[in-house]
Amino acid sequence: MADAVGNKAAHDYHLDPPPIDTGFFAKGLGNTDWGMKNRLSRIFSPTSGNTVMLAFDHGYIMGATAGLERLDVTIAPLCGHADVLMGTRGFSFLWPMCMSAFIFTGSMEFVTVNLLVSAFNPFVTFMLAVMLGTRHLFYGISMLGRFKNMGAKKPYLIFSLCDETFAIDNGTIIAADVDRGWFYFFVGLLNQSSWVAGATLGGLLGERITFNTSGLDFIMTAMFAVIFVDQWLTTKRKSHMAALTGIAVPAICLGVFGADNFMIPSLVAMLVMFILLRPYLDDLKIDKTDGENETNNADKETNA
Repeated sequence: MADAVGNKAAHDYHLDPPPIDTGFFAKGLGNTDWGMKNRLSRIFSPTSGNTVMLAFDHGYIMGATAGLERLDVTIAPLCGHADVLMGTRGFSFLWPMCMSAFIFTGSMEFVTVNLLVSAFNPFVTFMLAVMLGTRHLFYGISMLGRFKNMGAKKPYLIFSLCDETFAIDNGTIIAADVDRGWFYFFVGLLNQSSWVAGATLGGLLGERITFNTSGLDFIMTAMFAVIFVDQWLTTKRKSHMAALTGIAVPAICLGVFGADNFMIPSLVAMLVMFILLRPYLDDLKIDKTDGENETNNADKETNA
């Protein structure tokens, strides 16, 4: 029976006698099974218990690491001086091609690369996908009116509503003689096709074409800035409630929770605010130019 809390002081762990030495040279691994000892004995030196590991990057995303373009020239001569080589395996171009086709969330695809080479945790993967895709909830709320009565096309319109698709769908005034559903459908299809083609070419040519990518990640920041400015200038509701909510809520959460913890509270708070303020959000309802005025325009032309 386990001792009660009050008897903990009576414990005697016999710290004075040294532990039994099982004879394995790697510290802390004396009680592991034979298979583990056998594998580790090929890595750790039996005389010193140390090892020399040479780690290098395969460069499966951004191309070969500078100075390691030719592994047979740079790495092979060092093999005799290292106990073990540790290199990333790399992925076939089929992986980015399939991920871009089915995941279709750029930030989640980059995270998936790390998930594929680590121990899989379904719950952590799910939470990462939810957190990284939270902004799509806001896109969906603002497009509820426009996607109404889309029939069989609606599931794909929801799936393909990425950053670029939202920017085009929300900022384009569709002509009266153009079917809104097919317009949204082909915008999403064009963006996804371009994304899949780019990811596939990157997988095929990423290791062969090298260039300086410093500052390339600023493209995303610039794109969101352009989307914000465009919506601010073109919205029909001059209150700018959606934009101001997106500025005020993170600013308040930043002051309350600090720079390291404000992101999740901001996302949750904005989601709640946008749901509560749905009747007042910019461009929630179907634009008159997108459908409601089609009948009126036709009647005017008939009467004329």
